[in-house]
Amino acid sequence: MITTFEQLGLAPLFIDQLLERSFSKPTLIQERVIPVLLGRRDCLFQSATGTGKTFAYLLPLIQNLLEDLLEDPGSKRGGPQLVVCGPTYELCAQIKKETDFILEGSPLKAVLLMGGANISRQIETLKKEKPQIVIGNMGRIIQLERMGKLSLKQVRQVVLDEADRLVADDLVDETSHFMSLLPRERLTVACSATIGEKARQRLIPFFREDLLDITVEDREVLQKNIEHWALYAEDRRKIGTLRSFLAATNPKKALVFFNINGQIGNVVSQLQFHKIAAAGLFGDMEKQARKKAMDDFRAGRVRVLVTSDLAARGLDIQDITQVIALDVPDSTDAYAHRAGRTGRSGKHGIMITIGDEVELQRLSKLEKKLGIVIYPKILYKGQVLAPQPIEDHDTK
Repeated sequence: MITTFEQLGLAPLFIDQLLERSFSKPTLIQERVIPVLLGRRDCLFQSATGTGKTFAYLLPLIQNLLEDLLEDPGSKRGGPQLVVCGPTYELCAQIKKETDFILEGSPLKAVLLMGGANISRQIETLKKEKPQIVIGNMGRIIQLERMGKLSLKQVRQVVLDEADRLVADDLVDETSHFMSLLPRERLTVACSATIGEKARQRLIPFFREDLLDITVEDREVLQKNIEHWALYAEDRRKIGTLRSFLAATNPKKALVFFNINGQIGNVVSQLQFHKIAAAGLFGDMEKQARKKAMDDFRAGRVRVLVTSDLAARGLDIQDITQVIALDVPDSTDAYAHRAGRTGRSGKHGIMITIGDEVELQRLSKLEKKLGIVIYPKILYKGQVLAPQPIEDHDTK
C-alpha cells in the first residue's frame, strides 16, 4: 500500500516542502491521482471538499513542467505552459497561494489573472514576469489572449477546477471557447467535489482517449476523521439552539450553513447581539466585504462564519473545527460538501445538523446512503450530551 509521497514518484524538492507543512502522508485522492498525472494521462477526478484535490494536481503538473524545461530550456520564454482555471476569485486566489508555496526555490513563476482586477497592471505583470503558470478565470484569460497580450500556444497542461461549475449552463460556452484556443496535444485535468452526469458528458470532449476517471466515495472521507451529530429544534428555535450549542462547545472556528440567503444577516445579527464574534458570507456581497469576512475568520477575529452552499463554493479555510447546518441538504453530495470543510489533514472535526422532525427524518435517509453514523445529541445545562434511553417501568 502506498503511504509516502516518495513512493508516488514526487521529486525530493516537493517532498521536503510538504514535510515543512507537516504533510507526511498523501490523502486517498492524492495516492490515486498523482501517479496518473506524472504518467501524463488525462484525468477527471471527484473527491469531497477538503481531501487535497489542489495538491493532487499541482504537485505532479509542476513536476512535469520542470522536467519539460530541463529538456527544452527555450520553452520557458514562449508563454505559459500550465493554465489552471476556476469559477471564483476565492478559489483561484487559494490555488495561486498553494502554487507559490510549491514554487519556492524553483525558477518558475505564476500569475493570477481575474476579471474585475486592473487589466493594465495584469498586462504589465505578464510582460515583466513572463510566467510559466497562469491561474484565473476564463473570461479574463480569453480577453488577454484576444488582445494579443497572452499567448496560449505553448500550453501543455490545463486544469479545470470545480469543473462542474465551469460547464454549468451559464459558463459552458465560455469554457468550450477557451478550450478551443489551446493546443490539441495537451494534458487535461478536471476535478470537483461533485460531478453529475450532465457535467461529465459536457467535459468528455475536452479529453484524449486515454482519460482516467477517478472517484473517491464520500463515505471513505466522511467516516475517517469526522464525527456526525444531530440536534432537534423546531424551526423558530433553531437560532437559539445554535447560540446554546456554540456557548456549550466554544469552537475555535465554526462554519454555519443556512440556505435561505436573506436570513444569513439575521442569524449573524442575533449571534453578534449575544456577544458571539460572527460574520456572514452570501452570494451578492461586494468583493471587499466578502474578503474582509473571510480574512477575519481565517485570522480568528471572527469564530463563526454563516454562509450558504452557493456562497461557500471555492472557500478553502484550514482548521475549521465544526460545521453546523441549520437545514438538511437534499443530496448526499451536498452533505459531503458541507462536512468536508472540517476534519482536514488528519485532524478531528464535527458535523452538526440542527433540524426539526421532518428534516431529521430526511437526514436519517442520507445517513444510510452515506454509510455513516449520525449520533443524536441534546443540550442540557450548558452541555452537549447523548440522550438517555427511556427506562422500562413495566412491572414483572
